[in-house]
Amino acid sequence: MEYRTERDSMGEVRVPADALYGASTQRAIENFPISGIRFPRRFIWALGVIKGAVAAVAGPEGYVDAEKAKAIEQAAAEVARGDFDEHFPVDIFQTGSGTSTNTNANEVIANRASQVLGGALGSKLVHPNDHVNFGQSSNDVIPTAIHVAAAAEVREVLIPGLSALALALEEKSREFERVVKSGRTHLMDATPVTLGQEFSGYATQVRKGIERVEKVLPELEELPLGGTAVGTGINCPEGFAAKVIDVISERTGIPFREATNHFEAQAAKDATVQAAGTLKTVATSLFKIANDLRWLSSGPVTGIGEIRLPALQPGSSIMPAKVNPVIPEAVMMVAAQVMGNDAAITWGGANGNFELNVMMPLIAHNLLQAITILGNASRVLAEKCVTGIEANEERARELVEKNVIVVTALNPHIGYDAGAAVAKEAFASGRTVREVVLEKGLMSAEEVDAALDIKKMTEGGIL
Repeated sequence: MEYRTERDSMGEVRVPADALYGASTQRAIENFPISGIRFPRRFIWALGVIKGAVAAVAGPEGYVDAEKAKAIEQAAAEVARGDFDEHFPVDIFQTGSGTSTNTNANEVIANRASQVLGGALGSKLVHPNDHVNFGQSSNDVIPTAIHVAAAAEVREVLIPGLSALALALEEKSREFERVVKSGRTHLMDATPVTLGQEFSGYATQVRKGIERVEKVLPELEELPLGGTAVGTGINCPEGFAAKVIDVISERTGIPFREATNHFEAQAAKDATVQAAGTLKTVATSLFKIANDLRWLSSGPVTGIGEIRLPALQPGSSIMPAKVNPVIPEAVMMVAAQVMGNDAAITWGGANGNFELNVMMPLIAHNLLQAITILGNASRVLAEKCVTGIEANEERARELVEKNVIVVTALNPHIGYDAGAAVAKEAFASGRTVREVVLEKGLMSAEEVDAALDIKKMTEGGIL
């Protein structure tokens, strides 16, 4: 490999000759060979959007030479588009402010802008600090990028994924509204419900999840940009950040606004902790739904088997014809991961010391991963599982007819104690509740038939 020599405030560093990054990024590569996990595409996009918006204001305002500002805008747009992702190699586990990654972005954009203007890599024709980083600090850029990336990912991936899942579940709720089955509480037989009622509960869980996610967006749309080093805004012209944020809003279509208090916005990460808690709630809902689908489709011979899931792939390397509930299982693992991400974000958010949080790369990684995988898992669950679910009406009818807990509907007529005795005798003898009630002379045949109308039991009231 060929190298060029670059210099930063600490001295000379050898950098790969064709790398768009410079000395500071190279130091970070050498200092943090930890996980191999890099910032995700959405975060790099956000950095490009922010740097481009700064140049769009700094040029016309006269803070950066107009020609250089235009070149920075072009380079930043290319970064946002993903043209140079391979030039962002810094590990997530790095300096807690994310300075290495902000510097990485400054160097890549500066070098690319220098190329646009006819300069060589490393020439600093466009300077990474003086020009690309004008009016900024890593301490306000990185938390701003977290919020911009998270707000966009929620809007473009998570909410659409959840919406698709809610629609699929609502369609199945309507399709299954007349399929009567045994209810279950504590995993034990309970009074009847319809399969449609069961799916309506799942659909509502997801709809409420969407509402909860939408409520955190205003918090994520408040940006720390303009606070610079410690929240005072040193080296940032008055009103500059607000103009930059207006450009970011225009270019993303998201109503971002400047933080009401820059000291809170940089020292604390409470908005991300709140968002993570909401994501955990949504993950809990998805886990419950996916796990229920596994149980309801279990068997198909020796389990519950009241629904059939789409058969997507062979389920065993040794047992022929075995098919497993692979999509619900994948969703359950996603939910578990999101719950773990919440714990990491919570602890990361607690580690703000004085004027700066020092776990921002950790928060960025875990928050964006949680948003992305929840959105994708919801879409996959909808498209590859829920839309293809079929009701096994024969099996549902068989099980509900064997369910002695239907005796509950007789409580208003024969009382709880007599009902308990009937249920125990019916279960022990293998007879139906109807047969035992008639044998004991507790009700007439007409009364029993009216009270044991299984469909009406799903509609509430006294039969």
